[in-house]
Amino acid sequence: MDEHNAYAEHVPVLRDEFVEAIFSDPDGRYVDCTFGRGGHSRELLSRLSENGRLLALDRDPEAIAAGEILAQQDSRFTIVHTDFAKLGETLDSRDWLQVTGIGFDLGVSSPQVDQAQRGFSFRQDGPLDMRMDTSSGQPLSRMLEHVSERELIDVLRSFGDERYAQRIARSILKAKHDGTLNTTADLENCCFHAVPKPARYGSTHPATRTFQALRIWVNDEMGQIDCGITAAIDHLQPGGHLAVISFHSGEDRRIRDLVEAEVHACTCPPQMPVCVCGRKPTMRWLQKKPVRAGEQELAGNPRSRSSMLRVAQRLTDAEALKLAGYAGGVH
Repeated sequence: MDEHNAYAEHVPVLRDEFVEAIFSDPDGRYVDCTFGRGGHSRELLSRLSENGRLLALDRDPEAIAAGEILAQQDSRFTIVHTDFAKLGETLDSRDWLQVTGIGFDLGVSSPQVDQAQRGFSFRQDGPLDMRMDTSSGQPLSRMLEHVSERELIDVLRSFGDERYAQRIARSILKAKHDGTLNTTADLENCCFHAVPKPARYGSTHPATRTFQALRIWVNDEMGQIDCGITAAIDHLQPGGHLAVISFHSGEDRRIRDLVEAEVHACTCPPQMPVCVCGRKPTMRWLQKKPVRAGEQELAGNPRSRSSMLRVAQRLTDAEALKLAGYAGGVH
């Protein structure tokens, strides 16, 4: 598949729901923190007026190549080669201090998974890489040279919810020591033979959670989320929307906790009758539970099965005071 077709065939999950979640003003300023192949950005551009602006970020050089083509076609659009951990400084450098809507679509895109040389998939044999940005950072093969068994177990449990983390970690490190861990096929083999036989032929391949966990580890995706979501909240204008699509429980918990800290900002003990900490909430949830893909999307795009969309809104000062109980002096 050539690059053009890869861009065209990638189907973003929850596209309409995502764009609806962050869009509120055709003249507004928006940020797509994970351009990918541009599915969300293109839909958002279709709703903007000639005065609206869209800034996109991505750390994948191939995504940047696709974005630069779009930037040549549409002057309202700009793309920057950076990870979203640098969202704050990227916006500050452009004097985008108050943004109308900011969106994140976490995880890997279909073109990344489909390219064996990227090392994201256990279904195709490729190098042990897994870097989102192939121009920087250490590939998986290098990171595995220095990891301890305890650290690797923690990675598989924390980032993959892997039930057989200890078995798989030991299998990986033994293969590394024996010189038989050189490609993604070798890694898949370690996972497959490490788990008990009944677990090898279930609905989920035994390597799925391990590949996910190692990808998150290689790319410091949790650290990226911490920096990116914090910067997004800081740069949203009053009434501005934040939308985040995640694909596993660890990501979703991290997003929920970061936003919850701004929804329930007061740190006073529950028994205090009046708030004395002075912290006001800055955000509110627009849905109590994550939005999931509908049956029609699930039928056409199996990748959407695990997707979860959370949406929150930046409060105005008056709303923050009211929710904090400052207006009535009640905690």
